[in-house]
Amino acid sequence: MSLRDLPSVERLLQTEAGERLQADFGHESSVRALRQVLESARRAIRDGSPAPGGDKVLSEARQALDRQLAPSLQPVINATGVILHTNLGRAILSRAARQAVDTAAAHYTTLEYDLDRGERGRRDVHAESLLRDLTGAEAALVVNNNAAAVLLAVSALAARRRVVVSRSQLIEIGGGFRIPEVLKQSGAKLVEVGTTNRTHRQDFESALQEGAGLILRAHPSNFKIIGFTQQPSLTDLVELGERFSVAVLDDLGSGALLDTAAYGLGHEPTVQESVQAGASLVAFSGDKLLGGPQAGLLVGRKELVDRLRRHPLARAVRADKLCLAALAATLGHYLKGEAAREIPVWRMIAAGEDELRRRAETCARRLGAEARPARSTVGGGSLPEETLPSWCVALPGPSPDARAAGLRRQRPPVIGRVEGDAVWLDLRTVLPEQDDLLVQCVESARAAAAQKDDALA
Repeated sequence: MSLRDLPSVERLLQTEAGERLQADFGHESSVRALRQVLESARRAIRDGSPAPGGDKVLSEARQALDRQLAPSLQPVINATGVILHTNLGRAILSRAARQAVDTAAAHYTTLEYDLDRGERGRRDVHAESLLRDLTGAEAALVVNNNAAAVLLAVSALAARRRVVVSRSQLIEIGGGFRIPEVLKQSGAKLVEVGTTNRTHRQDFESALQEGAGLILRAHPSNFKIIGFTQQPSLTDLVELGERFSVAVLDDLGSGALLDTAAYGLGHEPTVQESVQAGASLVAFSGDKLLGGPQAGLLVGRKELVDRLRRHPLARAVRADKLCLAALAATLGHYLKGEAAREIPVWRMIAAGEDELRRRAETCARRLGAEARPARSTVGGGSLPEETLPSWCVALPGPSPDARAAGLRRQRPPVIGRVEGDAVWLDLRTVLPEQDDLLVQCVESARAAAAQKDDALA
């Protein structure tokens, strides 16, 4: 066999399979894929391999195009037990939020159009009144994430001025986002006060006597400092801010609107508490404990929110129509008192141990596996060291890492965790309606592994 035995691209395109390829992927993409497959075949022939037939070339071209065009962002079953798993997309949207996104995506909308006046309006209005009602704040602004919210606030209120913050709150969250670097980007001058474990009201007071543009409190939501510790309260900082005419920005991060202590967890500071304590501005995330889309939310004094709204950076970090649609629907659940029932994050947090055990035992019985008690976490940089009792389907075996890899190859992929001799599938983060699909994926992974073992035997 020689290079002359390879079919030409033109001849392949004229076959029935070639015509189907073009119908599915377009002429140019088909030509490009066929050329790549043929080039690989030429190299293989030079190394002594036989020339592939036309059917094989067309089949490999189709497989290559399938791989290329397959979406890399795909749904998975989260069986890790981490509710707000950052790597898996954090919060799942509620049914109402998903429907709102679908409607906004399929139609022209009143994103920046005032129907009453028949002229241009503001996109902020779609969530602002809801946030005011929920938090008690005078005004609100939505941007694309909480890092942007903090950057915008510091840039608008303290550019080229001093920002006073406790040394213990110079935090880093996922992806290398660091408070000091945000302050640097804003043009503000960072003023650290106190020590790693103890900062006193007097430390802030001394720094403010030299002048400042902003007091920043950053809630350490993803770690704890315990032992010999001290921090001034938010009320202390607000009193100092009023005395020295300096605004107080409270970066809460996780954005809890419900009391986590009511669900067996430690108390996470709520947005309402910060507003009631008198913080000038409160910044928090939309896709953590709020349970909505990725967004950065700012609530507080109208005068300051208006300044942020007018800042040039506000346009660069503004939220789009899909985010605003999902956010408004999510906030609506809180106003109607149905958040724990309708928002998946809170449904998972509120899930009872007895129900999780029943589901785990049912799945385990179908799979010939074991149901084991476990502990779940909230994740997403929220409530460090806090856990919830849960139940898992445990899949013991000699190669748990290989079994976990096999589960990740399913459609949809199943993401569990390896502990000891088993893969653990935590039912707290598996939606109840996914139980049958979870069982099917485990059975499919087992069949694939058995087939591979037979082939190697």
